[in-house]
Amino acid sequence: MIGSYIKTARRNLMKNKLFSFINMAGLALSMSVGLLLIAFLFDLRSYDRFHTDGDRIYRISSVATFRGERSKTQPVSKFATTSIKAGKLISQKVKGIDEVAILRNDFSQDATVGSNTFPIKGFWAEPSFFRVFTFPMLEGNPKTVLHDPYSIVLTETSARKLFGSEQALGKAIRFDTLSYRVTGVMKDIPFFSHIHFDALVSLSTAEQLHKNDSDFQKWTSMSSNTVYLRLSPTVDMTSIQSQLDAIATQENRAEENSQIQLELLPLYKIVVGEKFSPSEGGPGSESPHMSPRVLWILIGLALVVILSACFNYTNLSMARAMRRFKEIGLRKAIGAEKGQIRQQFLAESILISLAALGLAIVMFLVLRPVLISLAPEMQQMVKLQLTPAMIMTFVVFALIMGAMAGFMPALFFSKINTISALRTMSAPSHQPLTVFKHLTLRRTLVVVQYTLTLIFITTTAIGYVQYKSILAFDLGFNTENILNINMQGNKSDVFLKKLSEIPGVTALSRSLIVTSVGNAWGGYMKYNDSRDSVLVMTNHVDENYLPLHQYKLAAGGNFMARPTTAKAATEVIVNQQLMKRFNIGNNDPEKAVGQQITFNNLQGTRKMTIVGVIKDFHYGKIDNLIGPVAFMHWTPEDRAVINAKIHSTNLLATRARIESAWKEIDSVHPFQAEFYEEAIEEAYSEYSTLLKIIGFLSFLAISIASMGLFGMVAYTTETRLKEIGVRKVLGASSGNLVYLLSRGFFIQLSIAALIALPITYLFFDNVVLANFPYHTPVRVAELFVGLMAVLFIAIILIGSQTMKAAKSNPVDVLKSE
Repeated sequence: MIGSYIKTARRNLMKNKLFSFINMAGLALSMSVGLLLIAFLFDLRSYDRFHTDGDRIYRISSVATFRGERSKTQPVSKFATTSIKAGKLISQKVKGIDEVAILRNDFSQDATVGSNTFPIKGFWAEPSFFRVFTFPMLEGNPKTVLHDPYSIVLTETSARKLFGSEQALGKAIRFDTLSYRVTGVMKDIPFFSHIHFDALVSLSTAEQLHKNDSDFQKWTSMSSNTVYLRLSPTVDMTSIQSQLDAIATQENRAEENSQIQLELLPLYKIVVGEKFSPSEGGPGSESPHMSPRVLWILIGLALVVILSACFNYTNLSMARAMRRFKEIGLRKAIGAEKGQIRQQFLAESILISLAALGLAIVMFLVLRPVLISLAPEMQQMVKLQLTPAMIMTFVVFALIMGAMAGFMPALFFSKINTISALRTMSAPSHQPLTVFKHLTLRRTLVVVQYTLTLIFITTTAIGYVQYKSILAFDLGFNTENILNINMQGNKSDVFLKKLSEIPGVTALSRSLIVTSVGNAWGGYMKYNDSRDSVLVMTNHVDENYLPLHQYKLAAGGNFMARPTTAKAATEVIVNQQLMKRFNIGNNDPEKAVGQQITFNNLQGTRKMTIVGVIKDFHYGKIDNLIGPVAFMHWTPEDRAVINAKIHSTNLLATRARIESAWKEIDSVHPFQAEFYEEAIEEAYSEYSTLLKIIGFLSFLAISIASMGLFGMVAYTTETRLKEIGVRKVLGASSGNLVYLLSRGFFIQLSIAALIALPITYLFFDNVVLANFPYHTPVRVAELFVGLMAVLFIAIILIGSQTMKAAKSNPVDVLKSE
């Protein structure tokens, strides 16, 4: 019986080559999207699965509430990091935990072995690290490798880079003036790990180096540390959380400016999970991350494309229903039951789906490198390599898709009356209601398909305009042709002198961070009321920074003093929002100049004098409201980013000369520099990548819908050739016939447009752009560009087929009548 189903299905496919090709091509296109999505999900699910007992490993998150920031517009901040003190308290007080591992992220130094120097990035870690995580050791005892101060564990690649083919175990490495001993060599970190490093250094070393630093183990010093737990197998999660709450309650009593709560985050939800606020970056802060909301959006968009192909199959199968009435009648006459009829048509659709799978896998292999190259984040996040388990999932997916596509035709054909089907090849005359309902369903599917296609293409058009508006948005200062150079710990004075001698470099300044791209630095500020403090975003800049970036002063002037230490930097320039927050000088910028404020951060508390008020600008990304910002003077104690203003007809050549100058002062670290416009574009790369994916899916959706429309038009004109011949004999013109044949399709497209355009507009206006307080309004042209594209394609498809039918010779059609 199964053989009979397959043989009959193959004959029907070969008999209707055009419709079979349209169905197969549409299914293959949509299936390639499904395969990419399946591979993407496979890779995301692979993260950290190699750890033994990974389901019992959790990371501690910090939920911080800052005093003065409790209004509805300033919610609490969640950080992926926490303090070393929190980790130690958890280890001492919380019951139900097998192991606690504390990591610190600020180990980034140059390793010297003999005459060779290499940059090494890693973490300070406790011995328990290798008891929590499963990272196999090649040399050394994992229980003791991180026990003693000045012990270092290298990855296999790092050991080879530093020592070549020599054995690394027991050798010495010099970092600055300190010597470290290699106590272990571990296998390289797997690709699908949320944490990556070159080396691990014993945390006891960092504790010795910071023994005079009172902030090192402070409860609120959480910016560079991460705490991981491995829970006991039978532990009660509610009990663990209540013990964490008790620790937080006790420690928060002594804090004036902030309150910190501790939460548990499962290891498997770090990569696909909540996005945390930016901090100094604990271990894993640079790991790949995918928001669940974005993932669900991608899944939803892929399903829309898949459903579009299924609609094609359903429409074309039902359109050909009239030709298969006698086949179904004969099957039922010789004893076939409804279930067997359904199985026959499901077998046909599954056979097409499996045939399409082969073509879809070829498309998958072609599209895979394109998807990975969409953004640097993609290259770091997924591989999309075929595995046996993935191929088996592909086959199951093809079977499910074939069943979905064939469900409605199978149901329809199984209900056909045997006597009526044998009487005529047309629809039975005494069953007009059944046929009417069937035709209504077909038209509904066309409307739904084109509604989804229009939403796709209109979303792409609006999203592209909004993305370009973001990149061109007035930030309140100038970013044109400014190259930001990370000094990577080098002294900036010598390099500044070299840069000033390069033709094309017209101005230079120094800053602590690059603003408006997601970086953040800050502290607490008070004015007259010692009980009223606010978290203020800051940047440390020199006296050349404001004129180079063309910031606009509302009152006062630039820095006057030239401090050499952070404590000596007592001048501050504030923005208008900060002035209004404290009502400094009754919100008069001129009166605010000369007023004193108190500022507190990790460098201590100090009194500062306002020397200038600048007009508001975007310190963060433009999806954030402008808040209080202050500029303080850059000092040699700060890390440096050099801002070079370039005026040259060949920016790349000037950049190359700057890179050559860099190699003269630092032959170890690679040149790290980025034009401001490039940094801004990279800051919004998530939106750019999503837009490219939606654009790609839009192209597929419109291609699939167009193939379906072409098939429907071809079938309609083919079945109405005799009617067209009679009308031509009676005097109908070609124009009248084209209008008659195409009217129904254009009515359906018009209905789709009336549904799709308002939905897209409301979605952007009330959902997407609601998160961007400084967005550009959606314009009518952006809404109709997609409609015009769809109509243009539809006119070509419908017009070509209807004109061909209208120009046919009625003698050839009617000669047998």
